[in-house]
Amino acid sequence: MPQKTWSRDELILALELFFQEPRARGSATHPRVIELSEILNLLPLHPRDEREKHFRNPNGVGMKLSNFLRFDPDYKGVGLSRGNRLEEEVWHNFAGDRDRLARVAELIRSSAKPTATYGRPEEDPEEEASEGKILTRMHRSRERNNSIVKKKKRHVLESEGVLRCEACGFDFEEAYGELGHGFAECHHLVPLADLAPGSKTRLSDLAILCANCHRMIHRQGGLSIEELQSHLAE
Repeated sequence: MPQKTWSRDELILALELFFQEPRARGSATHPRVIELSEILNLLPLHPRDEREKHFRNPNGVGMKLSNFLRFDPDYKGVGLSRGNRLEEEVWHNFAGDRDRLARVAELIRSSAKPTATYGRPEEDPEEEASEGKILTRMHRSRERNNSIVKKKKRHVLESEGVLRCEACGFDFEEAYGELGHGFAECHHLVPLADLAPGSKTRLSDLAILCANCHRMIHRQGGLSIEELQSHLAE
């Protein structure tokens, strides 16, 4: 069975350990490497029946940490030449913001459970956020919270009389008549990693979007509404 490619989520956890424990780099016996190996085996990412015999064992984890050396400006050697573009993306996304790295890593670790369910093969890689597949799923789950979504739509309808996309201005009722009345999607403006522990979603944390703009905002790591509007203006 071919070796499973490391996911963005797994690389984020590896990068956190890379910075926290320099002695863990390249080691198969460091306690933190062994611990990370166990966590990776519990993440809801790769179905168990599709894993190779030595899936994410300590030796492979230690070697993966060493892959990041080639991006580290403080490292005087050349680092391992093996690696892939995703490692470089994760480095550029998080190496300069260790606080964000720690928050995202903690959220990913929280999903490492023996009873965790695994992702569907049909998930669209273009819609995976920079924080990884697990946080992307969590974000989508929040956006499907019918209670807060209904409250947001009702509030906007009562105050503005229309559910118009905040990015492009599309109005389903205007386009489809009565069939489109009250129809729109809601997008969470605050990423999971930026939420304070125990915080609740406010109506101001949600934006009304049409289906197209919502899909585009999540594409390839996620955009702000303002960034999406700049693409619309091109």
